[in-house]
This record gives sequence, C-alpha cells and structure tokens, in this order.
Amino acid sequence: MSARATWAFARAHPAHFIALGLGTGLSPVAPGTVGTLLAWPAYALLARFLRPWEIAVLSAGLFVVGVWACGRTGRDLGVSDHGGMNWDEFVAFLFVLTFTPQTWLWQGLGLVLFRIFDVLKPPPVSTLDRQVKGGLGVMLDDLAAAGYALLVLGAAKGLFAG
Repeated sequence: MSARATWAFARAHPAHFIALGLGTGLSPVAPGTVGTLLAWPAYALLARFLRPWEIAVLSAGLFVVGVWACGRTGRDLGVSDHGGMNWDEFVAFLFVLTFTPQTWLWQGLGLVLFRIFDVLKPPPVSTLDRQVKGGLGVMLDDLAAAGYALLVLGAAKGLFAG
C-alpha cells in the first residue's frame, strides 16, 4: 500500500519535504516542471553570492542530499520514484543553469531541453531510470538528462558563436 503525498506527509519528515521539492511536488499539475522552475529563482539568488563553480559544488551536495531524501521518501510512499518527488529536477536544472549563458533565451532553452530529455529519457537516461534503483536512481537519470541538455546547448552556442 502506498501513502499519498500531502502537506501532512511533506511535513512529517525533512526528507519528505526535500524530496517533494520544498512542497512544489504537491502541485496537481506538472509537479516535475514546477520543481524544475523552482531552480530558476534559486539560481538567481545563489548567483548573487556564489561563483558558478561554487554553485556546481553546491549542486553536487544537493545531489547527495537528494539521494537520501528521495530514497527515504520513496520507501515511505511505497513508490520508488513517485511523481511528486521533484528534488531531482530541481538539482539537475540548477546544474544546467550553472553552465548556461546568463540570458533568458539561453536559460529558457536549457529549461525546455532539460524537460524534453527528462520526459523522453533517451538512452542511457532510460537505462539508468530502469536499472538504478532507490534514491540514487531517482537522482541519476535527471543528471543524465541535464547532461544531454548541456550537450545540445553547447552545440547550439558553438553554431551561433560565429
């Protein structure tokens, strides 16, 4: 039997609140996209105080926290990769923003590309999604989708650089 992701559930344990994207995973519509969007203002705030490499290091730490939080929350919900768990999207897109030109156009393109690769899960994203279980699996496939988004952004930037 699986539990429901509710505000009461999110408040019951810090791991739940984190895995549910600080509550954004409770959105009745597109919780993955809502969690991804949370990274945008978070990045803007962090960029005022930290250099890009420091945000990348912070993202790595948030990834580790996500492995724990998503593993615990998945067990407690009875669904290893519950749709409301969107910390993985938040962390992966924060990482994408760290390596994306700082304009609305490039960041918006990064958002669209990340969501496309996260939803479509081209190999090896789909393999990671199927074969790596628990919190690590939840977090890892989104990191791979972020990698694809960054590869396409890099290629596009090269094409438009002249």
